Amino acid sequence: MAYSEDHIALAAEYALGTLSAEERVQVETMMSVDKDFAAVVEAWERKLGVLNQMVGLVEPRPEVWEKIRIAIGLAGTQEAIVHPEAPQPVAAAVAEPSSIDSSTVDRSTLDRSNVIDFSVQAKRWRGVATGMTAIAAMLVALIAVQAYRPELLPAGLRPKAAQQVVQAPAPVAPPAAAQSQYVALLQTDAASPAFILTVDAATKNFTVRKVGAEPQAGKSYELWIVSDKLQRPRSLGVIGSNDFTSRAALAAYDPDVVNQATYAVTVEPEGGSPTGAATGPIVFTGKLIETVPPAR
Repeated sequence: MAYSEDHIALAAEYALGTLSAEERVQVETMMSVDKDFAAVVEAWERKLGVLNQMVGLVEPRPEVWEKIRIAIGLAGTQEAIVHPEAPQPVAAAVAEPSSIDSSTVDRSTLDRSNVIDFSVQAKRWRGVATGMTAIAAMLVALIAVQAYRPELLPAGLRPKAAQQVVQAPAPVAPPAAAQSQYVALLQTDAASPAFILTVDAATKNFTVRKVGAEPQAGKSYELWIVSDKLQRPRSLGVIGSNDFTSRAALAAYDPDVVNQATYAVTVEPEGGSPTGAATGPIVFTGKLIETVPPAR
C-alpha cells in the first residue's frame, strides 16, 4: 500500500520519539489495524536505530531555537493580551460578590477565544528540530566512517568495493634470434661432395646429409673429429643409411675445438669400428665454415 508523505513523516517521528502522547496513540492504533503501516514504522526504527548507536545526543545551536521562535511567532517583545470587556450584568441579576461561590463557576463556559496556547506546538517543533539535527549528525558520522573506517560498520552498511577489470595484453614473444650455424662439405675433391655436415653452434647438435656417397656392402661410414687439441681422433658415430643422420655428440667439446677441427669419414665394419679407433681408410674430409652469423 502506498502512503502519503504525511504518513511516512508520522512513522519517522514515531521512531524518533518526537510525537506527543496523543499522536503516539494515533500511530499505535494505525499500526494495530494496518500491518503495512506497522512495517513502515519498523523500517524507520531499524534505519534510525543503527545511526542512533553511532552518535550521542546533539543539542541544537542557539540560532536554531531563535528560528523556531520566529516561525511560531514568539520572537520579539510580546504585546499584552487585551481581553474584551465583559458585558455589564443586569442590575437585578447581579449578586453581591461575597455571595458568589467560585466552586459553582462552570469553566467550560469561559470565553477562551483570545487565549493562545503555544506550548504543544513549540514542544513539537523543538522535538522535530532535535530529531533532524541528530539525524544530520548521524549521517555525517556515517559518511565519515564509510570513507575512513568502513570495517567498523555492520556488513550491510559497508560500501561495496569497486572492482575494476583490467585486461593485460598478451605477452609478445620476442622474435627468435638467428643462431650461428656451421657447415662442412665432406668430400675427396671439390667436384664430388659425399656428405654435408651442419653444426648448430648453440646446441652443438649436428646433422649429416648424404649427397654423393655410395653405399658400401657390409660396411658402414663412420664420422670422426680430428684436432691437435685432442690426443687422437674421436668417433662421432656411424652415419646411418637414411638421407639425414642427427647426433648430439659434439656437446662434450669446447666451441674452439668444434669450429676449428677437421671432420673425417672412414669406412668401417658394419656397425662401426670395434676398437674405438679408426680401422679403415679415410675417404672424405672437410672443415666447418660459418654460414649464419650469431645474433648481435
